[in-house]
Amino acid sequence: MDDVLIVGAGAVGLALAWELVRHGRKVTVIDRQEAGREASWAGAGILPAARRHAWQHPYEQLRGLAYELHPQWADELRRATGVDTGYRRCGGVHLAATPGEAATLAGWARLMEEEGVAIERLTAEELAQREPGVVRPGYHPKLAGYFLPEEAQLRNPWYLRALAIACRQAGVQIHEHVTVRQWQTRGEQLAGLETSIGTLCAQRYCLTAGAWTGQLLARLGIATGILPIRGQMVLFRAAVPPIRHILNVGSRYLVPREDGHVLAGSTEEEAGFDKSTSPEAIAALIDFARQHVPALSEATVQQTWAGLRPGSLDGLPYLGPLPGLVNGFVAAGHFRSGLFLSPATARVMGQLLRDEPPEVDLSAFDVQRHRRLASAAPSPAPPAG
Repeated sequence: MDDVLIVGAGAVGLALAWELVRHGRKVTVIDRQEAGREASWAGAGILPAARRHAWQHPYEQLRGLAYELHPQWADELRRATGVDTGYRRCGGVHLAATPGEAATLAGWARLMEEEGVAIERLTAEELAQREPGVVRPGYHPKLAGYFLPEEAQLRNPWYLRALAIACRQAGVQIHEHVTVRQWQTRGEQLAGLETSIGTLCAQRYCLTAGAWTGQLLARLGIATGILPIRGQMVLFRAAVPPIRHILNVGSRYLVPREDGHVLAGSTEEEAGFDKSTSPEAIAALIDFARQHVPALSEATVQQTWAGLRPGSLDGLPYLGPLPGLVNGFVAAGHFRSGLFLSPATARVMGQLLRDEPPEVDLSAFDVQRHRRLASAAPSPAPPAG
């Protein structure tokens, strides 16, 4: 019998499996389709600069831990598999489109400074020197921008491929295209999971199925605030990279790759489990990209797609034990930050599953907190990654 059965083979599920198997646990991972092909694959791979301090909210501590772990994991995965994950500390430029956005950005910049994140204010002239290919259509020249030299990126498919190879090499069983049918329970224990490949049993079970996690928990009578949020993307192919740094404008961004590809994203839409793209959203992203980087007018639109991020009621993931089940756990609801938070989530959930105290307090990520949220006054969500 396995020590842990993980349901969901995205970045979080594969990272957790790799973490557990390296600590001597026997692990099986199942997924409804090919491993690593949902939201983890569909994103842009932005790794925002972060620091962790004891006085911070646990979410910020998780972000800081993730930022610390990513370069380590990139090295370890390369040594284990020979696969380059695309980890690069390329730096990021953050711009505002309106005076209101500028005020919000200035407040965020002060917070970054307080947390010890390197950040530089950019005038229009300094932006032109750092990124001559970027223009600011219709912006007031006095609107400031900021540069974060430590902002980094991953190539999502490369990272997921490396994780899957590393897991299999270490003995993790990964079963793809598996349909979940029914849970088997025995008192306060999960006794098995009936699937299209038979009944799978383990000492412990962890749900990491992204936007689909809520459906799996509902079969156990557990309600959460997980819901799918569609994000549409555009991939350009240029002869040479038109920008050197990640460009962030509000919730949208451009991510340059070394081979001339540029990712433009992204939308945030409540469209159920519909992963289709819409002409209007794609056209808006193309226009956004070409307005800010005119050289992209000469680039080819190589591909468009959409993914479903697992959102939550308060912007925080669900991490920890399932109520009423001594051997059931969940790690889902990371919204836009699943890939970024995957190594940190794997670290703390791996500790929990090995009966060790997690190095980040997980009480803020409790599965049943939605009941408290329903009766409490709304409060600002922490910034997404």
